[in-house]
Amino acid sequence: MTRKLHLNLFLMPRGHHEAAWRHPASTKRALTDIELYAEAARIAEAAKFDAVFLADTLVAPNNGGLVATGALEPFTLLSALAARTERIGLIGTASTTYSLPYTLARQFASLDNISNGRAGWNIVTSWAPQAGLNYGLEADVEHGERYRIAEEFVEAVDALWRSYPSHAVLDDRDGGRYLDPSLVRPIAYEGRHYRTRGPLNVPAGPQGRPVYVQAGQSDTGRAFAARWAEAIFTAHLTKESARTFYADVKGRAAAYGRRPEDIVILPGLSAAIGSTMREAEQVWEELDALTSTEIGLSRLSARFGGHDFSGVPLDRPLRRGDFPDPERVEASKSRAIGYVETALNEGLTLRKLLQRLAGARGHFTATGTPEQVADIIEDWLVSGAADGFNVMPPILYSQFELFAAEVVPILRRRGLFREDYEGTTLRAHFGLSPVREDAPLAHSA
Repeated sequence: MTRKLHLNLFLMPRGHHEAAWRHPASTKRALTDIELYAEAARIAEAAKFDAVFLADTLVAPNNGGLVATGALEPFTLLSALAARTERIGLIGTASTTYSLPYTLARQFASLDNISNGRAGWNIVTSWAPQAGLNYGLEADVEHGERYRIAEEFVEAVDALWRSYPSHAVLDDRDGGRYLDPSLVRPIAYEGRHYRTRGPLNVPAGPQGRPVYVQAGQSDTGRAFAARWAEAIFTAHLTKESARTFYADVKGRAAAYGRRPEDIVILPGLSAAIGSTMREAEQVWEELDALTSTEIGLSRLSARFGGHDFSGVPLDRPLRRGDFPDPERVEASKSRAIGYVETALNEGLTLRKLLQRLAGARGHFTATGTPEQVADIIEDWLVSGAADGFNVMPPILYSQFELFAAEVVPILRRRGLFREDYEGTTLRAHFGLSPVREDAPLAHSA
């Protein structure tokens, strides 16, 4: 039987390219207009996508007003989208570094109930520089410590979601019993970073708990994903890199007694689509012409912990000495390593690297007709590089409408993508096993 693809919409307000907000084909709706997001979600749901995926950041923009910023907070937005959609999954990003387990557990349990079982949590450790200052810390938390905190945080949240199972609610009017209190139990979680007594005060949703999604790519991040993640959003500039990651993470998961099919790996894909190759190439050319070198340098600097690239010539091929050691990067180490390897292997100039990153920020970019884009998707699926993709349209809505109307039908004709939803929950869309309520609780070492 042909393996079926999974497709998420990575929803950026005007499109994934940083200059999309200036392109005449992008939506003119305000970034705070719920209908901007609702229309994109409706297009994705009509195409039977698995989920809508929302990123998040915990710092204000520092871009001189040259990039469209100020999108809505994920929990509020996804709750609104739950009322405007019926079947599509709703994945929101929330930090383990700057949140509290009890608060986050309540929020996601509420979202899973509101959406009738469509919630997913994208677990991140917040690499953004200066995020700590917004939460009363004098410095950002270093990379390794962020993941130690994350292990405890997820253990606590996982226990909280099981502390109040949905079947504890009896709602027995005649018998006068609303709840079976014997099924609602404190968890008394104690770690080095977090303590929470529990139980939660919101019952579990239809999925038992939201789907665990994760996006780390460092060695520490992969170990974390192998233990916890059910869907992984990953960034790769080449198919070879994606295949290596795919085999590594699924192999590591076996050490935790997990089945490979219980982890869905979804690289990012930003595709410029046209009726001809030349028409598709023009999409990137038009967007690149609208980009700001200043913003590109600022973004690159942030990925490398504040390194100053302004002294590097824009139009000479990059050298290793133009970069700081990516192994020493505390922000987003795996992404920094990928940038260096790609620039050196492909002989990119700084200008070309900035244009590449403006389009997809280290994710794979494709260019071509709907048939050619479908060929790439099928190739990655069958060669063990992906279970599907987080689709990142460079322009919203025009390029996403083309993907939904032209690429998805080709994938269906090839037997690679669903004709309709077969379940009602995000867990069902991803083909994941049900949550085991009797599984032993994890406890931090």
